[in-house]
Amino acid sequence: MREEQENILFHFFDVLANMIWQIYWPLAFGLMLSSFVRHLLPVSTVAKHLGQTNIKSLTFATLLGVMSSSCSYAAASLSHTLLTKKATLANAIAFLVSSTNLILEMFIVLVALLGWTFLWGEVLGGLILIMTVAIMFHRFYPKDVERSLRDKLDAEQSQNNVKDSDCGMDMSSKKHNDEKVPAEIFPSATMKKITSSASFFHMDLAMIGKEIAIGVLVSSLLISLVPLEGWRILFISDSDGLPTWLHSLLDVVIGIFVAMIAYVCSVGNLLLAAALWHGGISFGGVIGFILADVLTIPMIRVYQKYYGTRPTKWIVGLLFLSILFTGLCVDAVFNGLDIATQSQNLRPLIQDGFGWNTTTIMNLIFIPLSIWFYRLGKKANAGMGMAM
Repeated sequence: MREEQENILFHFFDVLANMIWQIYWPLAFGLMLSSFVRHLLPVSTVAKHLGQTNIKSLTFATLLGVMSSSCSYAAASLSHTLLTKKATLANAIAFLVSSTNLILEMFIVLVALLGWTFLWGEVLGGLILIMTVAIMFHRFYPKDVERSLRDKLDAEQSQNNVKDSDCGMDMSSKKHNDEKVPAEIFPSATMKKITSSASFFHMDLAMIGKEIAIGVLVSSLLISLVPLEGWRILFISDSDGLPTWLHSLLDVVIGIFVAMIAYVCSVGNLLLAAALWHGGISFGGVIGFILADVLTIPMIRVYQKYYGTRPTKWIVGLLFLSILFTGLCVDAVFNGLDIATQSQNLRPLIQDGFGWNTTTIMNLIFIPLSIWFYRLGKKANAGMGMAM
């Protein structure tokens, strides 16, 4: 019994270590990118391209998301930054969807696990979801809630502008809390920009770092304790005699629910998606499960931190309906066209994470870089008397 417990504990720490290793660099990169965007990208530029919701702005937001290619938490930070820079809510959510679901690394893993048909299903689903959230958030998000959200973001941006203004002054002579800020914090114009961006990086981690840690721990625990076969019993088999549309509807709903409680990361949850597919979930259910990486419990907590409780409830509700609609559409298209979906053998994703590969190279770069960047931001915020 003791040996079994030790094996479970070892497996948990092995999964946890591999997961941290896999998501560290994209998370660090995304949050660092967000901090630079927040400081350097003019409000007028975002307002010009993303200040209105139309085909052009949605295309721009989608391409921006594809290029940013980050984990969900970093994507949430970037979408929040776009909102503070006057992007519309619909464009910010479109960016969030594309940044987590229309990315190269996800496509590669998806083909390896489930084949090319699922790749086209994911691409189609991502595009349908982007158009759906644009319509849903543009037409159905309550105007009073949006106004309160915008007021909150404007107030936040005003504070940031004051902070930026302070950073642009001769900090060696400006006093905060009756103490002089060391001039060496800002030795040059370039370093001023880097330091100011680093301060946003530090603030972001102070705000959502706990949620990220909880998400990683819970995901590792679920993967360690629940065998892949255990998730399959949630789904309804074709032999239960339900109408096709109802079977598909229930599968997509359950797929979204499983994603909410068992999320790994945008790429890592594809292993569970493959297991669910082999266990009998419908094609649309798989797509719904994959797309629901923006609706996990830790992500919802991040939204609440950024936007408040009431705006988050509407964001979650509209995202749920949009993903449900998308999953049903994809299922109907592929079934209607009688496109065969071929299964392939499962490969473990949360295994063999260490080795001389791209992940290792990127982590060797971003681990020391992010630590330095965090400490720089912490020093700057402490020097300006900011209570974190």
